[in-house]
Amino acid sequence: MSSAVPPAVAKRGGTFGAILRLYPYAKPAMPRIYLGMVAALFAGIVALLIPQVLRNLVDGPLKSGDSAQIWPAFAMVLGLGILEALMVYLRRTFVLTPGTHVEARLRNGLYLRLQNLPVSFHDRWPSGQLLSRAISDLNLIRRWISFGLVLLVVNVVTIAIGFFFLLNISWILGVLFIVCSIPLWIYGYLFENKYSIVARRSQDQAGDLATTVEESVHGIRVLKAFGRGSHALKNFAVQAEQLRGTEIEKARAIAGIWLWLLLVPDVTFALCLLGGVWLAVAGQLSVGELVAFFATATVLRWPVESIGFLLSMTFDTRTAADRFFEVMDTPNDIVDPVKPKTIAAPLGRLAFDGVHFRYQDSPERVPDLLDGVDLAIEPGETMALVGLTGSGKSTLTALTTRLYDVTGGSITVDGVDVRDLTLYELRTHLAMAFEDATLFSASVRDNVLLGRPDASEADLAEAIDIAQASFVYELPDGLDTKVGEEGLSLSGGQRQRLALARAVAAKPSVLVLDDPLSALDVDTEALVEAALRRVLASTTALIVAHRPSTVMLADRVALLEAGRITAVGRHSDLLVSSEHYRFVISSLEDEEKRERANA
Repeated sequence: MSSAVPPAVAKRGGTFGAILRLYPYAKPAMPRIYLGMVAALFAGIVALLIPQVLRNLVDGPLKSGDSAQIWPAFAMVLGLGILEALMVYLRRTFVLTPGTHVEARLRNGLYLRLQNLPVSFHDRWPSGQLLSRAISDLNLIRRWISFGLVLLVVNVVTIAIGFFFLLNISWILGVLFIVCSIPLWIYGYLFENKYSIVARRSQDQAGDLATTVEESVHGIRVLKAFGRGSHALKNFAVQAEQLRGTEIEKARAIAGIWLWLLLVPDVTFALCLLGGVWLAVAGQLSVGELVAFFATATVLRWPVESIGFLLSMTFDTRTAADRFFEVMDTPNDIVDPVKPKTIAAPLGRLAFDGVHFRYQDSPERVPDLLDGVDLAIEPGETMALVGLTGSGKSTLTALTTRLYDVTGGSITVDGVDVRDLTLYELRTHLAMAFEDATLFSASVRDNVLLGRPDASEADLAEAIDIAQASFVYELPDGLDTKVGEEGLSLSGGQRQRLALARAVAAKPSVLVLDDPLSALDVDTEALVEAALRRVLASTTALIVAHRPSTVMLADRVALLEAGRITAVGRHSDLLVSSEHYRFVISSLEDEEKRERANA
């Protein structure tokens, strides 16, 4: 699977602008970050002072032979060294914890955004891309804020101060040192343009690889059943090789700048050594000044050399920030209204009025999937929705809770447009059970009470009884048994029954069931249907039916054909009046007979 990241959200700007957008998340941590910078800068200044002590030592006590002055100089160098080590320790102490808090805020913000974004977003984005942004990208940002940012700022300032000391010792050698450093800045600018592109490609490919791993793990039963493990491995190996090639390209780019970072200082040292000896011979530079110059240049070597990996780390962080904000900047049209309405006394009337819907990526030439649906379900009524595969039944049910928004017309609950209700209130009035039952890595109790955590034990037991899910009492820890990732430790029928119990336990005024019994055997389905009648007697229900037995639960049946409701009525009446309905029911009966035969 490719990254498939929508280009519309891939907003790119300068490195400074991209990273500056992180400031609101980092703002609470900045006081300690600033203290860390001060401590690191103080350590750098202390390191630069040591050569000045050496200059006085060489030109003073060592030149005059006054040994009594050597020990104070020694003590001063020792004291400065200890002070530098203390400042380095304080720098690490100041910045270590705040960076983790910034990462936590970023991750919490990203997770909240992913929860709020519509289902259409998750339809388009591979999960591996989102996982890589939530884990590796945010971890990189945290390390840059705690380490890269502090050292980049401090080392640049240290280099500037060091240049001042060099010019103060000998302006000729200082100018020579600065001029020889200019190629580093030129190459650094060129390096950004090249490295940013490669870094972005690497992080996207890592996201694709994560998606492949996740799909393989979730689909391990299918791969084993069809003996396609080697095929999956080949696909994985191709993607891994692409990522390896990109990482090598990154390494070459970094190696290129390291070549300059190591070569230029060495050449500079050689030229300065020649110039320094010549100036010393000419009497324009003392031996102490020459020693101090090279000692200062040696102190500056680490800050200068560190610029390379700090720049690459900064550009990686810029890419990580871009990828983070691609998600955060994605527009979300399914939000709470500015002035929400409320339903004071819910009755449960659900109505579709001229509903149109088409997916965002549908070609213009393709007609709307739902092309003017009109349907009203009265309070306490059970409506079965039937139609051929692909007619839009599941999409219609998803519109009720605003998993998607209609592209035309309206859906109302008790006369209030669902877009005028807050999402929280809407989803307390309506509950859904899907054909593809998804459970979470939590206890049976938590899964069933997901929509109504404050439900009583009696309500929980009733929901389990209605869904014929009493098997949960036989699990190792009963209701407290953890069902495992996505509930895959249970059978498909068991997962569907727990998902149905979850919808029933929510006690909504409108119950929307998207073929929730498809994985059940016919005998269990009959028991569930009999129990459901107790719930449906007082609850409005819209049920997508793929079996004739499910249709029998309904007071009325709606036929979805070519994106519209073409017939509504009692099952027996529609069998007489609608040829297409007879064809659909006949298809459902044939499918049910095959299921019975296989059972």
